[in-house]
Amino acid sequence: MWLAKDWKDYRLIDAADGEKLEYWGKYLLRRPEPQAVWEKNDKSGIWEKAHAHYHRSASGGGHWEYGKKSLPERWVVNYKDLTFNIKPMGFKHTGLFPEQAVNWDWFGGLIKNAQRPIRILNLFAYTGGATVAALSAGAEVVHVDASKGMVTWAKENVISSGLGDKNVRYIVDDVKKFVAREIRRERKYDAVIMDPPSYGRGPSGELWRIEDELYPLVCGCMKLLSDNPLFFLINSYTSGLCGTVLSNILSVTVEKKYSGTVTADEIGLPMEASGMILPCGISARWQKE
Repeated sequence: MWLAKDWKDYRLIDAADGEKLEYWGKYLLRRPEPQAVWEKNDKSGIWEKAHAHYHRSASGGGHWEYGKKSLPERWVVNYKDLTFNIKPMGFKHTGLFPEQAVNWDWFGGLIKNAQRPIRILNLFAYTGGATVAALSAGAEVVHVDASKGMVTWAKENVISSGLGDKNVRYIVDDVKKFVAREIRRERKYDAVIMDPPSYGRGPSGELWRIEDELYPLVCGCMKLLSDNPLFFLINSYTSGLCGTVLSNILSVTVEKKYSGTVTADEIGLPMEASGMILPCGISARWQKE
């Protein structure tokens, strides 16, 4: 398993009974976590000290219950030289997936060691964690997401990290449509990052099912790769696709054409209370040897 263990401003305190308890900076949040199926063993009472507790609704969605200690509408956390804006949202998220830091470190090292300009296509780019990390490492980034609000948030993260002068394009669009247009334009990229949902809809109602759409999308992205690509990263959170499926997709596409190495594994976060690891999804990586 690849562990995101170098955080200072984020700490996973515990996870149990379908929830997790995390410090985001100095603020303690309690949120749903379906992977935490074991029983809670809390003798310290820290679970009851959360600044905010997200409760799921039986009818779908949920709400935040705020404790006696004040919680700001937004605040920032830092990872190394990167700065991210945190905002508790109505569907339990905070705008950042801290486990992805292990991937930021991986591709950041590749970019810095490439000793050449690197142009990256970041698809389903959300609030820009990977965009910020790639810009910080010296790459040019095209950031694509179907949500205007998430793209605005990504711009805020880039500016907060002091990278507002870097070469980045923000695109609000359906990923499949954008990739098709880039193919017609004969644009080329040295790396692709994609973080697709299991199921979703684009800004005009375009349907996405990962088991139907992922492989064709990767094939489309193959037409956008330069003659000397650096890496290809696929992340998956909640889908039924296992790591072997993701690595097989990269093997029969990118590796088949460019050689290199494909690896896949779970990514996770260490829990302070128990020393156990919380699994947080799967990543599959291809990199040029």
